[in-house]
Amino acid sequence: MRYYRPIMLELAILGLLKEAELHGYELKKQLVDRLGPLSSVSFGSLYPALARLEAAGAVKAIEARDRPAVPAVPMTGSLGGELAAYRNRRAATRGSRGKKVYGITERGEALFEELLAAEAQTGADDDRAFALKLAFASYLPTDARIGMLERRRAQLVERLARARDSVRAGKSRVDTYARTLMEHRTEMTEKDISWLDRLIADERKESDQ
Repeated sequence: MRYYRPIMLELAILGLLKEAELHGYELKKQLVDRLGPLSSVSFGSLYPALARLEAAGAVKAIEARDRPAVPAVPMTGSLGGELAAYRNRRAATRGSRGKKVYGITERGEALFEELLAAEAQTGADDDRAFALKLAFASYLPTDARIGMLERRRAQLVERLARARDSVRAGKSRVDTYARTLMEHRTEMTEKDISWLDRLIADERKESDQ
């Protein structure tokens, strides 16, 4: 199951590469550590996204990490000892394969800013898209951050109105547990709006200083 549209995954990759040069495994780990919902992203979707970005000139492979020195097989005169040393040498060679390290390019910097500033499209992945953009919001100018937060607040206010209508309409038709779940969703949306109000107020206070 894909939790993000490809464009969202590419935004996440560019944001992480903007902070540090990483190879594929490190990128996947950062997606898990920093962007929880993306933890389901597999190498099967990560590497095609990297390939698309590399083809677009937004990302480049900047180095292949050096392999550690592999010990020579000692000539001990003991067949068993030399075979054991040879097996260790092969294992070291297999385990030290160079890793392709990715870095962001000037084109990638511009694409990252473009994707980050783009207004979200209404759809099922709005919540995840907002969370992803908020993770990199420090790269936006203050007015753009405020705009993003205000658009999100407007979406939640509309969602809250619909949720309250559903609770009122469903009181006589649904059982206790279904009604409780509907009320819980309403409360969570109210808390999110309050949280956004604080963020917006803080942003405006900072911009006035």
